Amino acid sequence: MPPQNLEQARWFTEEIQPHERSLRSYLQRTLPSLYDVDDVVQDCFSRILRAREKGQVRSPRPLLFTIARNAVRDFFHQRSRVELVPINESTDLPVLDHGPGLLESICRRQELALLAQAIDSLPERCREVVLLRKIKGLSQRQIAQTLGISEHTVEALAAKGARRCADYLRRHGVIAAQPRHAS
Repeated sequence: MPPQNLEQARWFTEEIQPHERSLRSYLQRTLPSLYDVDDVVQDCFSRILRAREKGQVRSPRPLLFTIARNAVRDFFHQRSRVELVPINESTDLPVLDHGPGLLESICRRQELALLAQAIDSLPERCREVVLLRKIKGLSQRQIAQTLGISEHTVEALAAKGARRCADYLRRHGVIAAQPRHAS
């Protein structure tokens, strides 16, 4: 979304563009691919320009990063949505006869969508650790350095995230309930 007038272009150039590098760095640590980073950067710029059109922006940098956090959340929420298509016996769906593993593929997509919802439901710091560990494949040490927290905290948040995701998936029938131990 290009700036509409000279004043807006000046404001964007002076107040927002200098933060593009740190914004990209933040997004690269959070999003799964560089392609996604470009899209989210453009979305952030568009959102902050719309915010400025609605009124005076007093603190552009903090607002830009708040917008970025919300854009990342929206990005993962959007990816977690899967259109559920009812499947019934019908001669109108010959593809069911020709595609081995089609039902398994559909179930897998639904399970992945539920996993994305489980991750999205985690507290923010816990979600960051889980995404950096499981999606980006960073080590505990790298995550600790990136987020400025101790390795012990990373370990605790990763375990908490894994437990909460497993509980979420269990509640939604993806994982079998744990057997109860007799006392």
